Amino acid sequence: MKKKCDIPVIYNLFPRHFPTIHEWKSILPHVSKMNFNHIFVNPFHETGFSGSLYSVKNYYRLNPLFLKPDEDPSDDEPLVDFIKACQKEKLGLIMDLVINHTAIDSDLISQYPQWYKYDTNGNIMNPFAVDPANPSNVTVWGDLAVIDNENSAGRDELWKYWDSLIAHYQKLGIHGFRCDAAYQVPAPLWKYLIPAAKKRDGATVFYAETLGCTLAQIEALADVGFDYLFNSSKWWNFDQPWALEQHEQNRVIAPSISFAESHDTERLASEKPGTVEIQKCRYAFSSLFSKGLMMTMGYEYGNTVKMDVVGGNPGHATKGLWDLSNWITQINELKCTIPVSGEEGSWHPLCDYNLPYLFLKKSSTTGKPPIFVCINKRTDKTTMVEEWMIPPEVKTSKSVYSLLGDTIEAQEMPHAFELDPADVVLFTR
Repeated sequence: MKKKCDIPVIYNLFPRHFPTIHEWKSILPHVSKMNFNHIFVNPFHETGFSGSLYSVKNYYRLNPLFLKPDEDPSDDEPLVDFIKACQKEKLGLIMDLVINHTAIDSDLISQYPQWYKYDTNGNIMNPFAVDPANPSNVTVWGDLAVIDNENSAGRDELWKYWDSLIAHYQKLGIHGFRCDAAYQVPAPLWKYLIPAAKKRDGATVFYAETLGCTLAQIEALADVGFDYLFNSSKWWNFDQPWALEQHEQNRVIAPSISFAESHDTERLASEKPGTVEIQKCRYAFSSLFSKGLMMTMGYEYGNTVKMDVVGGNPGHATKGLWDLSNWITQINELKCTIPVSGEEGSWHPLCDYNLPYLFLKKSSTTGKPPIFVCINKRTDKTTMVEEWMIPPEVKTSKSVYSLLGDTIEAQEMPHAFELDPADVVLFTR
């Protein structure tokens, strides 16, 4: 990048898409070249019988799936080697911290049975989810066991165990923790863990995964020390105010991370109409929406196979429909060059949501000039924006960037312009 970028621009490395952990570092020059400054890796611990990355059996052993046959899972050296490779490329490393549940066959169950929740029959509870549209549709994860972080008989020892776990990985050189389902962990525990971790290492950053929870659950985490949340802008179709309202409510809690897809979602390129224009549109908008940005491995290639935490394999990482690496490099640089795009900011619509296009204003909370965005909501046809359609504030802009072009360069403010399908145009002062 042309300037040092202190905001998180994160590349999600999916460990199941490599033969072993030793191949992880092969992708780092590519990641660095695209102007990412952080790597997020999904759980790399030993798993339970299901093989799901999020069904952790032993937090202190590496997943044998990611090792060579003769390597010892209790030896951290392969992970340390990767950490050093990240440091060499000046990439911060973020690991998944899953402490709301363990594998149902975790070693901890026999060692510390008092740390778990039990049902009325005395069986360890499995986490479950109820479909809000159909309460009779209940999904139970039988491979998982719910930890009682709030009321367990051995709560003090349990909390110290989590603190020691974080300290262990801090000592190895990891400074970022994505806290899976953070809202399912009691706020007092985070209030205990986060300050303790930052006291050991002031560079440590905590990211709260809060998707699918209520505003009240997010507000409960407001004063515990999280540095970032993850927002829901991926699901916004630019036709209703909910995303901007949610952003306004949550930005006072913590800045957030945007993404066009995640390891939990379908691949954007696999969803109809699956055009390169939509692939660019969603990433460009994500880069502007909030302070932080995350991209899943393979997004740059239009990969169509969903990341599978149970059955994913290196064959799923084959290159897809296109190569947007150079374009993403430009978008990431622009994010770190234009000040307001690297802030959480405050968003406001400048026209009616019923129009085929949407003008938006992002205001700075630190006194910097605002930016303006125009999005073509039509994904299959062009839209003409005449001079009279342009809001007066937008006309004060000095530079215009068409973000879907192969080369992104500043142009002078036009009197009128045509939006290509799914186009995203940025206006700056």
